[in-house]
Amino acid sequence: MKRPVNSLTKYCWLCAIACLFTTALNAQMTDQVLLNDYTINPEKHGDLSFDLDATLFFKNNEFDGKFLKGYSLPGMWLQPKFVYNPLSYLQLEVGAHALIYRGAYKYPNFAYNDIALWKGTQYQKGAHIVPFIRAQVAMKNLNIVLGNIYGGLNHALIEPLYNPELNLTADPEAGVQILYDIPRFHLDLWLNWESFIFNKDTHQEAFTLGLSTKTLLNNKDSRWHFYMPVQVVGQHRGGEDLVNNHRPVSTLINGALGIGATRNFNRKWFKRLHFEGDVLGYYQQSGDLWPHNKGYGLYARSTVELRDDFLINAGYFICKDFISLFGSPYYGAVSMTDEELTFDKPQTLSLTAEYYRTFAKHYGLGAKLEVYYSMPGDMKYADGRREKGEKTTNFTVGIYVRVNPSFLINKFGKKPE
Repeated sequence: MKRPVNSLTKYCWLCAIACLFTTALNAQMTDQVLLNDYTINPEKHGDLSFDLDATLFFKNNEFDGKFLKGYSLPGMWLQPKFVYNPLSYLQLEVGAHALIYRGAYKYPNFAYNDIALWKGTQYQKGAHIVPFIRAQVAMKNLNIVLGNIYGGLNHALIEPLYNPELNLTADPEAGVQILYDIPRFHLDLWLNWESFIFNKDTHQEAFTLGLSTKTLLNNKDSRWHFYMPVQVVGQHRGGEDLVNNHRPVSTLINGALGIGATRNFNRKWFKRLHFEGDVLGYYQQSGDLWPHNKGYGLYARSTVELRDDFLINAGYFICKDFISLFGSPYYGAVSMTDEELTFDKPQTLSLTAEYYRTFAKHYGLGAKLEVYYSMPGDMKYADGRREKGEKTTNFTVGIYVRVNPSFLINKFGKKPE
């Protein structure tokens, strides 16, 4: 089933099919449906409710070549929780997050991303379940979040720094987060503690520190709107008193600095046109987890909003020794199929089509199709061999449903704050 498609003509045909496919779907969802509103509604002061957040998904990755092998994701995640607003500026949430794949009966206790290197070996049966606890305080332009933070796509990281698929497969991020908003500036600063160690543990501790800002250079509703994003993601893996562990302490950093422009048309079938260019950097400050210690990349993309619910995005990426911590392997210089293989100045063309529609405030359905035309350049093996990489076309199709209704249990009387 996984057959390489090597012709640029076939790539163009797949792009056309993507547009036809998504236009034909009378549906709603895209990555945007996975975003969460982090504002606290003061009118919910005193409310105790039961919220059910669930995403059902089927995602098929038809990948071939040396970057990444294909796989499918048939499953769902559930997040039932109780939400209480004791004050107009304070919100507490307690529940659980469960991940279920069709046909799976045994799950690692931790998220799958890089689990073999630094996570535990315990397993769960039936579903992968972790607790979900969040405390949030809102103070004018500032939100402070402890426990499970607003992670994933809420960080607004570009795709070379964060693969949107992690919103389906990864555990909810947990740690501390600061969100700051003023009319022309947004700040998201977070610490995600991924692996905790006790005395005499045999796995490494690991945490990720991230920064994402967006500065608006003029009014976003202007005919031409300009903005500047700055993004930094760093992961540290360490531990001072590990038993039988020979993995070195390592610190890995990704960064991106960009400039973007939006042309607002506000017509019924042609809403907006976006352009953005980013310069990316990678640095391995310590350790030898990856074969390169530093690298850089360039990423350019344009997005057409034909309607508020229909997007087409085209992108181009080229790099030199760049390695992404959480991004798709198509945006990097290392192979996920052969740990001895790296690429010299790989390039990737991408096309994404998304169409989404909400049926009501809490219900959405939609689909997304992505096409990657990868040009790996020269392939270099650890033993010194070099080969000319084969160009391949790969694509992924996803269908999703998200429901997140809220059921009011009781509304307690307001008290002086």
